[in-house]
This record gives sequence, C-alpha cells and structure tokens, in this order.
Amino acid sequence: MKQLSGWLAVVLPLILAISLGLITSYGLQKAGDEALGSKKYSDYQTPAFCGIQCHNDIYQQWKQAMMSQAYTHHWDEIEYFKLAVPQAEKDPVVAGVKAGCNGCHTPLAFLAGDVPPAVPAKGTRANESVSCEVCHTVTGMAGDTPFNFNWISEPGKNKYGPRQNNNSPEHNLVKSDFLSRAEFCGTCHNEKSPYGVWVKSTQLEWKDGPYAQEGVKCHDCHMTYAPGKSASMGNAYPDVRQHLFHGAHDPGKVRGTIELRIHPDINEAVPGDKVKFTIVLFNQKTGHKFPTGSVEDRIVWLHVDAVDARGNVYHLPVDKKGFEGEEYTIAADTLAYQDMGIALNDQNFKGVQRDGVPAGDRIFRMPYFDPQGRMTIQQWNTKSQGVDYRIGPKETRIETCTFVLPDSIPAGLLTVRAALYYQRLVKPVADFLGVPADETEVIEVNKHQTTINVID
Repeated sequence: MKQLSGWLAVVLPLILAISLGLITSYGLQKAGDEALGSKKYSDYQTPAFCGIQCHNDIYQQWKQAMMSQAYTHHWDEIEYFKLAVPQAEKDPVVAGVKAGCNGCHTPLAFLAGDVPPAVPAKGTRANESVSCEVCHTVTGMAGDTPFNFNWISEPGKNKYGPRQNNNSPEHNLVKSDFLSRAEFCGTCHNEKSPYGVWVKSTQLEWKDGPYAQEGVKCHDCHMTYAPGKSASMGNAYPDVRQHLFHGAHDPGKVRGTIELRIHPDINEAVPGDKVKFTIVLFNQKTGHKFPTGSVEDRIVWLHVDAVDARGNVYHLPVDKKGFEGEEYTIAADTLAYQDMGIALNDQNFKGVQRDGVPAGDRIFRMPYFDPQGRMTIQQWNTKSQGVDYRIGPKETRIETCTFVLPDSIPAGLLTVRAALYYQRLVKPVADFLGVPADETEVIEVNKHQTTINVID
C-alpha cells in the first residue's frame, strides 16, 4: 500500500501536468514552433520595469542595442510586413514564417500567439523585441543543436543569469550555465529555412572555427566584461557583462575586422607594361565568418583603383580565379531577387540590380537561391546556396588585379589603392523597398595603398 501511494504521488501530478499541457516532447516547457501561444504577455515584466526598478545602466545599454530593435528596426519591419507575411499567406511551404520570424525578433509576441503583431507604430508589447525577460527566463534548449528559437522559457520568480544567491526583493537569482554558452546565442543566430537550408549559422561557424577551440565565445566579444554593478542596490563585481551587443550594425565593430595590404610585383614600369597587384586580406577580428548572420542581405566588396601623376583615376577589376559559382562573387550589372514579386503580386517582376557596387569588384558573399534557382534576399524562400566566398576566422584570402599601363599614362608616381567596404543591405533592394538610407551606409572596413614609378 505504501508503494502504491508513493507511485500515485509521482504519477498523479504528471497526469495533471499533461492534461494542462505543461509537458511536451521537450519536457516541462515547449520550445520552437510548439511554444507558439503557450504563454501570455502578462507572464513577463516589461524592460522598463526592470530598468526603472533596479537595472538602469543595463537597461540604457539595451535600449541602444539592436536587441531592443529586433522588431521595430525599419528594415526588419519592411521585410516582415512587405515580403514575409504576404508570401507566407500564399505559399504553404513558407507559411510558418508568419509566426516564426517573431520567435527571434519579438519572442514575447510569439509566445503570446500575437501573430502577426501590430506594426511598430501601434506601440504594443511586441515592440519590446528581445527584452530582459526573454533571455533571463531561458532555462535551456530543446534538442542537441541550437536553431530556430528552440530555447525554453520559464517565466516566474526565478531569473537566470551568471550568479546565484543575493536574491532581490523582486526575484530570485538562479545561476545558469546555459546562458553563458554559445549555444544560447545559437538558438536565434542559427536558422534553417523551411527548405532545410542553414540560412543563418553564426554559432555553427564559430563552433567549427579556431576560437571555439581556444575557449573564446560569443559573449567575450559581444558582451564584454567590466567592473561595476548590474543592479543599483546590488553588489559591485569585477566582471559585469555589458549589454551592448555590438555587432553587424555597429560601424566601430565592423571597422578593422579585416586587415588589408596591397603590393606590386614590380616597382618601376613603362607605358604598356603589365603590372600585377596582390591584395592580402586577413580576418583577424571575428570568431565567425565575415560577413555572417543575414548573409543574403549583407554585401562586402573589394574595390581597387589607381591614380596617376596627373590625377586620372583607373578602376582595376579583380582577376578572376575560375572556380564554380564565381560569377556571384564578381560585381556585375545584372538583375536578381525576382521572387520578391510573389509578395508584391507581380508575377512578371524582373527584379532589381543584384549588387549596386562597381562592376568587376570582388564580393565576399554566399548567394542564396529560391526554389526556381534565382538569387534571393528572402531567407525563408531559400532552397539552396552557392559558393561560400566569405572570409573565415583567422583566414587569409589573396586577390590580384592586373593593370596594363595605358600608352597615354604620364610619367611619375602611380598610386594604387585597395579598400574593403561593407553594407548591411544591398542598396538597390533598399531603394526599391523604401528602406531608410542609414541601412545602406557604406562602412570602410579597411584600406591600404602602394605605389610604383612610371618612367618614360
């Protein structure tokens, strides 16, 4: 009888939990697509509550970081409402993105089943984007690989972070090893399209690279340590994580990512001579590939030109290497992104200019292709990918330019300049969709120059 009563004490609560929907294939809490509508907004505090009550400095950092703008940022809003939602309502293969985009861009709206959320101008709680409570209620993830918002959120009195004990009047502090791991970041910074293609793989790139082997993780670059307090009434610590999350949208983070040097094969030449310039690029700053994340949007290109003694400027296209798919890594005057026509109700949409940078420049990208094999900027509509010509962590890439000196070139010093540029969004796409100009700001990653002497 005692054994039976003990068995009932274990089983009856489980039966009750199952009947209430508290137990799923992932355990006590739902994750990924299954978590849609499993919570309420009221289960979570607002970021302003956290900031005003105790964590003002952390709150102010977060307000200026992209985490606080993951839903309200102009390009994300345009991409979601102009492209993703309309296509999801027409194409059953990608229907899940109508809700799924929000799993990382505004998780509380996703958990609350608020799909699609109101536009940012309405000022709903969806605007909180990736808020304090999103991260500090995460207890783990479902499965072995982090991707597609497979985090598990357990709202309540416990808040998870790097420390324990010293509970505050508002909540309990519970130490979480998971929040300190790169896998935590990977739950949103890795993504598979509905076609099973890895369209974001930042954490996986890190995992396969040298920094993972050295124990350097995402937090060490994007959430650096500093002495101070994380709460106004709390203790001072030598290692408070800063919540700045500086990355692809921070010009200061992008500049200097790649080291760049250029040198000639000869130091003197006469008109008609062929001079070869070698450009060496070294990724000395990122723990993942550059660019990473929304690779379908980003564009990084190498531009080389020469200035003669009279100030005449000559554009030097890069030498082609002949590998498969290279045509997508050489800037050209060609159209792409025709699948935007699905959302725009234009079956005859011809696309827009693919690159928007000088023809012949080298582009460091990985092209995404839609089910029809056309290049796309819509990650949810990606069925395949082309050559990955990005620069990996601690990788050196060598490019060359060959310049035949014109017969009319004047004697004197010829200065040859190489510069690497970065844009968060391909400009022709931004212009077509009405994205504000700051999203196509051209950031100079690095530059270098060399000279040769032109003689008669």
